[in-house]
Amino acid sequence: MGGEFVEPGRARGDDVVLSWEGRELVAVRLPHLSDSLEHLLADLKRRHGMPLAELDRATKRSVVKILEERGAFSVRHGVETVAAALGVSRFTVYNYLNREDAAEGRE
Repeated sequence: MGGEFVEPGRARGDDVVLSWEGRELVAVRLPHLSDSLEHLLADLKRRHGMPLAELDRATKRSVVKILEERGAFSVRHGVETVAAALGVSRFTVYNYLNREDAAEGRE
């Protein structure tokens, strides 16, 4: 997701401080959601071993499902960003999302 470790004394209000037996060991600074989407797309590209735009249709649908489960479409311009990475239109991404909803009975 692109988080980074910082010393507990440098932690900000939105950092997650991890403690063990009452002692603060490290703080984790999480990226903004928009940065997380880029990290998710890079991870999926690495997992598939090729640019996402080169995947077949079924695999692109599964990528959209994974991204939806991880909240990618709650980010502003999430659909547009994913569509560009997959080499498809926004309309196609919405179709993939709607098919998934229909298959799960969430219409």
